[in-house]
Amino acid sequence: MCPLSKSNQPQKNPAKVQHLTIDDAHAGQRIDNFLLTFLKGVPKTHIYRIIRKGEVRVNKGRIKPVYKLAAGDVIRVPPVRVSDAKNVPDNFEGQMLRLKNSIIYEDKALIVINKPSGIAVHGGSGISLGVIETLREMYPLEKRLELVHRLDRDTSGCLLIAKKASVLKAFHMMLQNNQIQKTYVALLKGQLTEKEIRVNAPLRKFVTKSGERMVRVDKNEGKVAETLIYPKQAFDQSSLVDIKLITGRTHQIRVHSLHLHHPIAGDDKYGDPDFNAAMRKLGLKRLFLHARSLRFEHPQTGEIMNPIAPLDNQLTELLHKLG
Repeated sequence: MCPLSKSNQPQKNPAKVQHLTIDDAHAGQRIDNFLLTFLKGVPKTHIYRIIRKGEVRVNKGRIKPVYKLAAGDVIRVPPVRVSDAKNVPDNFEGQMLRLKNSIIYEDKALIVINKPSGIAVHGGSGISLGVIETLREMYPLEKRLELVHRLDRDTSGCLLIAKKASVLKAFHMMLQNNQIQKTYVALLKGQLTEKEIRVNAPLRKFVTKSGERMVRVDKNEGKVAETLIYPKQAFDQSSLVDIKLITGRTHQIRVHSLHLHHPIAGDDKYGDPDFNAAMRKLGLKRLFLHARSLRFEHPQTGEIMNPIAPLDNQLTELLHKLG
């Protein structure tokens, strides 16, 4: 064992597992605050992550960040690599505040946030921390935070997160039985005047020669995909529509809109460059696709929930200019 004393100085990014015995000087200190000092230079977010995952142990047992150390406690400190610290973005504190301000409903079972456009729901593909990783750092005492469903990085709006495994399982059953209703709002190119447009077009994922992942309509090998579109207001070059998903395929709304020859405004992947340029001149710098509302039965109380996420200022201002 390595006793913690003045001769045992805090080490930055230790490469091996360390076992530390707490002396009287550090007794009473919270484990998270102790590690912030001992692992000086390692981001707070990473320290909470290794505590939550059980990589930090006290007397061979898992602990919470609020655990207060006692003299004689033996702490297991896992290896912490420099690369781990580099994976935490510089603006992470700002992202946490942004997501905190985006929460539109929360109880002991679930969270609903109005996800901002431009933030991925999970890390990967060069994105170090997404919505779910950020929320886990914001809620270090929650043992299980999981995404119930996903939204594209560029899509904003209602995103549902479960706090418990039982709640997540219940939501997955609802999704399988089409018992969670999702309503989106989008701005499409051109004028649509029908009351309802039903799109049945199978979708298949593929990878381009450059390595970009795309989706296209494929009647032979695609998976069943169905979308309902309800035109609400027609402008000179565009139409504001409500959209309901019958299925939930990757990029379904974006590809089905393109299939109708009415792509979504601001869509750099499937959209019309000239239309996008015209909307950009009016101030649109993002995809105009927003998950406006959810409707579902609360898995614990049975209450019918209908959280609604308002449009952000950029989308609202664009509609004012168009109208």
